[in-house]
Amino acid sequence: MSRYRPPQATGSKYITPEGKQRLEQELDHLWRQRRPEVTRALTAAAAEGDRSENAEYIYRKKELREIDSRVRFLRKRLEGIVVVNRSPENRERVYFGAWVRLQDISGKENVYRVVGPDEIDPVRGFISMDSPMGKALLGKSLDDEFSIELPCGEADYQIIAISYSPMQA
Repeated sequence: MSRYRPPQATGSKYITPEGKQRLEQELDHLWRQRRPEVTRALTAAAAEGDRSENAEYIYRKKELREIDSRVRFLRKRLEGIVVVNRSPENRERVYFGAWVRLQDISGKENVYRVVGPDEIDPVRGFISMDSPMGKALLGKSLDDEFSIELPCGEADYQIIAISYSPMQA
């Protein structure tokens, strides 16, 4: 059995202006604040002597590798990203950036926003356009009904509101 894992398919390259700003802030924080802190701690740990038995040194080296890996990822991701900063002309359909209010067959309502894969936030209801729910929503209109296969089984929903400005849950 091999340890090889095929690379994951990259997500869509679309992002909202707020999402891009958050990624840029994370990159700036990692590069200007976090990395220098860890480098100083690593230098201090290295000065303590035998590095093979120095847990602080080993931990800081690992932490520095993780920071560098995330910085590389963010830089590469920000290079090829497309910022979507305007609403579509047809605001009656669900497109990228839309807030959508759904109602299931039991009458329970949920509000989701269709965003790029870098902005997923379940607490705020931000779902990826690449997710099964995001794919099912794209292109739908008000009052459209659709079914989606969820881990707990099939669910039916109806779109009861579409907005391109924030919507209260």
